[in-house]
Amino acid sequence: MRDFHLPGRSPVLCQNGMVATSHPLAAKVGVQMLEAGGNALDAAIAAAVLLEICEPQMTGIGGDCFALISRPGEDVIAMNGSGRAPAALDAGRLRAEFGATMPEHGPQTVTIPTAVDAFCRLNSDHGRMSLGDVLAPAVHYAEAGVPVAPRVASDWAGVSHLHASGKTHLTKDGAPYLTGDIFRAPGLAEVLRRIAVEGRDAFYTGEVAEDMVDTLRALGGVHTLDDFAAAQAEYTSPVSASYGGHEVVEHPPNGQGATALLILNILKNFDLKSMDPFGAERAHIETEAARLAYDARNRFLADPDYMTRLDHLLSQDTADGLAALIRPDAVLPEGMEPAGAVHRDTVLITAVDRDRMSVSLIYSVFRTFGSGVVTDRFNLLLHNRGSGFSLKEGHPNEAAPGKRPMHTIIPGLVRKDGATIMPFGVMGGPYQAHGHARLLTNLLDYRMAPQEAIDAPRLFHRDGALEVERGYAETVRARLAEIGHRVLVPEAPVGGAQAILIRPDGVLEGASDHRKDGCALGY
Repeated sequence: MRDFHLPGRSPVLCQNGMVATSHPLAAKVGVQMLEAGGNALDAAIAAAVLLEICEPQMTGIGGDCFALISRPGEDVIAMNGSGRAPAALDAGRLRAEFGATMPEHGPQTVTIPTAVDAFCRLNSDHGRMSLGDVLAPAVHYAEAGVPVAPRVASDWAGVSHLHASGKTHLTKDGAPYLTGDIFRAPGLAEVLRRIAVEGRDAFYTGEVAEDMVDTLRALGGVHTLDDFAAAQAEYTSPVSASYGGHEVVEHPPNGQGATALLILNILKNFDLKSMDPFGAERAHIETEAARLAYDARNRFLADPDYMTRLDHLLSQDTADGLAALIRPDAVLPEGMEPAGAVHRDTVLITAVDRDRMSVSLIYSVFRTFGSGVVTDRFNLLLHNRGSGFSLKEGHPNEAAPGKRPMHTIIPGLVRKDGATIMPFGVMGGPYQAHGHARLLTNLLDYRMAPQEAIDAPRLFHRDGALEVERGYAETVRARLAEIGHRVLVPEAPVGGAQAILIRPDGVLEGASDHRKDGCALGY
């Protein structure tokens, strides 16, 4: 039980249905879908689309998504809503222009956004409510506007890569929106109305697609209407591993879910339960396990059509061999490929309905305000997932026509005895795989409740430094530095998370990260 003398959050408890998101208005709309007879998928999609108005720096229909959907007695469904590179992409030309690394922003980083196709297909195949009913709240709030929340305003400050239409649409006379300012997106409302009536073709063909293609090509992109018309989300098979008597289910590549499983498999070699959960020993072992797993990810993970080493990543033998490299009193040498570009721009929605359908859905434009490209007519922000490609010749993740880049976003589920007991997810760009392992070891090794496990301090090794949140004691930082870590306190918190536990007594227990503006709500 939490100490009520101290700041913190109590878990949210209910019996019927629940939604947890990073913005309270999205959680409210999701619960309204459940109360109106919709299922968890209807709630998740309604909340996700609305988040483009609530958190425009994080997500939008110009981005990608992944989802895991579980129904009692059925296999888990995985949906890959990530997009492919345009057919005219030329890696050699990109190397000549940008060198060995993909640019962070601009039209070259825009793969075909595929979240809309995924949402339409999931709604048709598994939803209860009409697409129009699911999209209606987002249409309303796109026109009426939403006050900017504190974390959103913090992320908005300092953004400087927006192109002309972006500066008009996503700033107030060139200045970032501040807390309490009303943000509206009437162009998005119009596009959502068209999707509600015409389905995915309203986005991938006709005037909306023309707007995206014309804007991109005017800035030097090679996208065509054929690229957009061919966009297609795909059902695929989840990957999983056992940990602490539970099954952890992740989305397969081109997402990094296998990386989270590799971290957990490495940690099986250590007696975490005997370590102080917030001490230096656990922090060091966890960090080294994540570093080794991310190195493997960066070598092998890619579009599944190009990847040949998934079994290697998922093998316990691989994990055991990596675990043997970890020393308790020294850090692994630098020189491994970095864990990924710095970004924290993703939204995660978890939902459970009265029939115990569970959904974990993650949806993103990648970095803050994505590519910086906003279309001229409908003012749609386009993501920059293409910056997740490698430009190293022969690398499995090398940029290529029609190829999907490695994605950092990953939804997650925990199952026990064949039944889903918790949809969850951790936001935070490259941190997400580490974050999944951190959250699950908090829950399963240290028996923390979901809210306690989410609230607990975090750390992440990035760009040669170990980012350690202020929640850790100074003595822990000192010991980590003594071992050999270059310790710093990050300016922004590390990631964010949402989870809904289906307790054995049937009560739903929701948890939402204090590092974001959101909450869990139920009925």
